[in-house]
Amino acid sequence: MHPRVPVTAQEIADDVLAVAAAGAFAVHFHPRDKDGNETLSRDAVADALRAIRRNGVAIPIGVTTGAWITPNTQDRLAQIRDWSELPDFASVNFDEDGAVEVATALIERGVGIEAGLATMTAAEVYGRSPVLGRCIRILLEPQEQSEDDALANVLQIERALKGVDETTPRVLHGTSRTVWPMLRLAGSRGYDGRIGFEDTIHREDGSIAESNAELVRNAVATTPPPS
Repeated sequence: MHPRVPVTAQEIADDVLAVAAAGAFAVHFHPRDKDGNETLSRDAVADALRAIRRNGVAIPIGVTTGAWITPNTQDRLAQIRDWSELPDFASVNFDEDGAVEVATALIERGVGIEAGLATMTAAEVYGRSPVLGRCIRILLEPQEQSEDDALANVLQIERALKGVDETTPRVLHGTSRTVWPMLRLAGSRGYDGRIGFEDTIHREDGSIAESNAELVRNAVATTPPPS
């Protein structure tokens, strides 16, 4: 939790503008309802996307499809099919129930997919799915809080993808304690990285960041994009 987490549509839009200026090449956000709760509802998604686009941001904008927001797969699919304003892409966690159905529904609507792979099992589900090779990015996102354990998981996921999908661009990011180690690892592997309040509120030196934009600036300065 952080007091600068953007909640309203305009706060999200202003934050997107700030992180784009700080060096982000794409933005992932979680829509919120009037009470500040995460939602996949038609109105919340549309309000945020319209506010972002009114600001004139040119980078691709993506949203979550997390199953914790709408646990029932059919309800989640109904919400996605009801979206009136479409994001450029959406993240799909392949360790969640209904992931393949959600990814297929997004492709049918012309929405790009980030395939979220937190485990080797998720990578295997992706490898058997009809969206294999049709995603804009693969997210390698280990949840382990030990750097060694997170690295071991990344190696397992990479092995699961070997010979299955070696061409889709990859993003590697950690969570909490492993954010900065995984960001450095991403740079060394030629992967893109991700950072923001979803993953950490701390700068590389351990102090609390003032904003998402500050985290992006810190990340760009620490691990320049691969050439």
